[in-house]
Amino acid sequence: MREALLIIDVQNDYFPGGKNELVHAYEAEKRIQGLIAESRAIGRPIIYIQHFNPPDDDFFLEGTEGAEISERIRPEKGDKIIVKRYPNSFLGTELDAYLKSLQADTLIICGMMTHMCVDTTVRAAMDYGYQVKLAADACATMDLKLNGEVIPAETVHKAFIAALDGVFATIV
Repeated sequence: MREALLIIDVQNDYFPGGKNELVHAYEAEKRIQGLIAESRAIGRPIIYIQHFNPPDDDFFLEGTEGAEISERIRPEKGDKIIVKRYPNSFLGTELDAYLKSLQADTLIICGMMTHMCVDTTVRAAMDYGYQVKLAADACATMDLKLNGEVIPAETVHKAFIAALDGVFATIV
């Protein structure tokens, strides 16, 4: 088993003062810092996913401070940054080829947003033949609305994690 740490979209716009603030972003980031430290200590490859939206969107605009990876988990020499333009980190990117070059077969996934990019990437990873360990406490999301009802971020997070558990990922 060869593992790689996949950190999805931990970018400034998701933190307080950003253009698309998530609930508990700092708490998730703190846990991601621990995963990074552990990975560096054991030589586990670290891959950062950075999302850029189209110019007509209102956050994650290429060249803006909001689209930058958080300085608190900034990549170091030897880490890989892969840019994506869709929720699925595999779609239109070099992620699968890079993982194959590492001979990785297991992904430890963490990051932002549980209900969107994390969920989509975890499900796609299965399609590509990877085993996934999802670090649930190292992910964050936001309140969602449906028919005028607010679904709290905590509920959104738990529902998506529960849906991924077992078939798509081992929750850690």
